[in-house]
Amino acid sequence: MSPVLAPFAAPFAEPAGSPIRELFPYLSRPGMISLAGGYPSPSLFDAEGLALAAQQAMAQGQSALQYGATEGLAELREALALQARERGMQAAAADVLVTTGSQQAFDLLVRVLVEPGDTVLVEVPAYPATLQALRLAQARILPIPMDEHGLQTDALAQLLAALPAQQRPKLLYTVPNFSNPRGTLLAAERREALVGLALEYGFRVVEDDPYGELRFDAPDGAPQAMPATVRATGERLAAAGSNPVVYLSSLSKTVAPALRVGWMLADAPLLRRCTVAKQTADLCTSPLTQSIAACYLHSGRYPATVQRARREYQRRMQALVQGLSEGEDSGIRCSRPAGGMFVWAELDRRIDPQKLFDAAVAQGVIYVPGKAFYPAAPDLHTLRMSFAAPEVPQIAQAVERLRTAAQQAAG
Repeated sequence: MSPVLAPFAAPFAEPAGSPIRELFPYLSRPGMISLAGGYPSPSLFDAEGLALAAQQAMAQGQSALQYGATEGLAELREALALQARERGMQAAAADVLVTTGSQQAFDLLVRVLVEPGDTVLVEVPAYPATLQALRLAQARILPIPMDEHGLQTDALAQLLAALPAQQRPKLLYTVPNFSNPRGTLLAAERREALVGLALEYGFRVVEDDPYGELRFDAPDGAPQAMPATVRATGERLAAAGSNPVVYLSSLSKTVAPALRVGWMLADAPLLRRCTVAKQTADLCTSPLTQSIAACYLHSGRYPATVQRARREYQRRMQALVQGLSEGEDSGIRCSRPAGGMFVWAELDRRIDPQKLFDAAVAQGVIYVPGKAFYPAAPDLHTLRMSFAAPEVPQIAQAVERLRTAAQQAAG
């Protein structure tokens, strides 16, 4: 008789996988056009520049093939600190922790800060991987609504005032610059209000900023042009006190996802604890890819790469938004984002959401249903589309397929 094995830990007894990655089987169907995953366009990768950076990294000797410091390579941390300063933040290399993608940075924060039952606030609709990490941590997730100007700080203030002291949040997660999935830009006055509330109620703000440089109205020649970050606002408002904002970013959307280079900018006590947590995860982010990233950032090619991405993503966004808004009403309404990689859409109530998804797959186009972006009580008449990966002719074809699917799903 086989022995009975010990049960899984409670969070993993019946875990829900990533709702976006569970769409992958559809992608193998012939002719399928994907508006689902937030993949950068392969045509925008600077393969030549990265190849040169890889040669430079290997020319440095065997150190690129050895273990490295958990905090990250000194030359990369300095390059990322310089990038942070260009984005309006005070930063030195010692303030930076290099992570294996920005998703790991958030996971480290959750491990260090959140215990089962702790309250965590998220803007809604929210990035699904954030919700997944918080559910596995057994956090109490409370939603904060968004509108066309981002997270609604008035609603946040009302919620915080009503919460008992013992239920006050540990942290709040937001993507203020061209949010995933809504594509909104958090208004400047709301950034100040958010930091003020964090200081008043004693919680950290996790600012996730992978898309901030992909701003469509930024002038050419100024890849750093972007709205002031929430962390920079926190530095100004906190004055001599501790800045409540933790800043996360990544090279995945602007250089290449395969590098798996992300980073965290935080105060020393928090950074130290996240470093210890990382030591038990992967010990260190690959020194080879860190060295390639550092060489690439020092090469001077990065600004042109970002400019090229801005121009092309704006073209693709316009093809998607204009295509859905032109001609006969499709029942799919969306707004024009000012940057990033996503369009958020709402459906007429006459359209059955599940019938639309099934019809779209049958037509050869896929998107992410909106229910994936809510911790509870989802608005099923919503969906997210990414315009980043498909070329403009594919987007035009995808729009026609969506229109046909919407007609089939209308009640």
